[in-house]
Amino acid sequence: MILITGGAGFIGSNLHAALDARGVETVVVDRLRSEGKWRNLAAHPPAHIVSPDDLDAFLASHPPIEMVFHLGAISATTAVDGDLVWSSNVALSMRLWHWCAMRGVRFVYASSAATYGDGGQGFEDGLDGLERLRPLNLYGWSKHAFDLQVRRMLAKGGPKPPQWAGLKFFNVYGPNEYHKGSMISVVKVKHDDIVEGRAPRLFRSDQPGLPDGAQRRDFIWVDDIVGVLLWLMDTPGASGLFNLGTGRARTYRELASAVCEAAGVADQVEFIDMPAKLRGAYQSFTEAPMERLRDAGYGGQFTPLEEGIRRYVRDFLTMPDAYR
Repeated sequence: MILITGGAGFIGSNLHAALDARGVETVVVDRLRSEGKWRNLAAHPPAHIVSPDDLDAFLASHPPIEMVFHLGAISATTAVDGDLVWSSNVALSMRLWHWCAMRGVRFVYASSAATYGDGGQGFEDGLDGLERLRPLNLYGWSKHAFDLQVRRMLAKGGPKPPQWAGLKFFNVYGPNEYHKGSMISVVKVKHDDIVEGRAPRLFRSDQPGLPDGAQRRDFIWVDDIVGVLLWLMDTPGASGLFNLGTGRARTYRELASAVCEAAGVADQVEFIDMPAKLRGAYQSFTEAPMERLRDAGYGGQFTPLEEGIRRYVRDFLTMPDAYR
């Protein structure tokens, strides 16, 4: 039995679908609420759905859990409630780490590329040099705080899960993200622009010397994320703090062109001013060095941006049922 926190969310529901296809029983920990998240699970209902409020009681019943994928979090980069973010993103992660350590359960958790801040300290993964990083927002800081806690616990030689891995997700896109509101991927937002009859809109650059549309990020197709999660499940000897992107940054202009091509419309964009709340807190460049994951033994290939967008648009966004 596999436990997935955030299992009705974007990445969690895609992982659940892959595990269900393997015939693996899962426990989904999440709140379905009213944003339509239940549709992420409609084609493959899990055996159990546990509210986060009931998680401690559920774990106290000593269920036969083989592995925990801790993907649930307050993931909005605009979040401002520090107490709530700490409780959800750090304190809960600590409780799950200790529970897994004491019971010999493998543990994989979601960190984030937001921990790298403006990228001025580079994007090298692993536990060394974490103290140099300066996240730009509360969400990134909370993920960074737990990474630091992991390093401290390991340095003290305390109990640890038999396998542990933290994954610094870069910019993920793909099906089942539709409930995410303002945190939805740029790919989906640009496709929505086209559906609404206008050219895809991109933020003007807020960096001196950087042309509009030349902001670059490492965009990764959600199936590639799931592929690494399954590899970790199949490779119990792999532990560490790893980047998870494609290893190649692409411009927003290239992304918009790929969306236009997949949607069969003219390649054109409209530039708009960046909202004031994002100025100074916007990552204009991210790129994931992937050598550490490769050195750990991962040999899978990552989907090129154009191919991932083509799959997303043609296999999901233009279909009557856009869910996986």
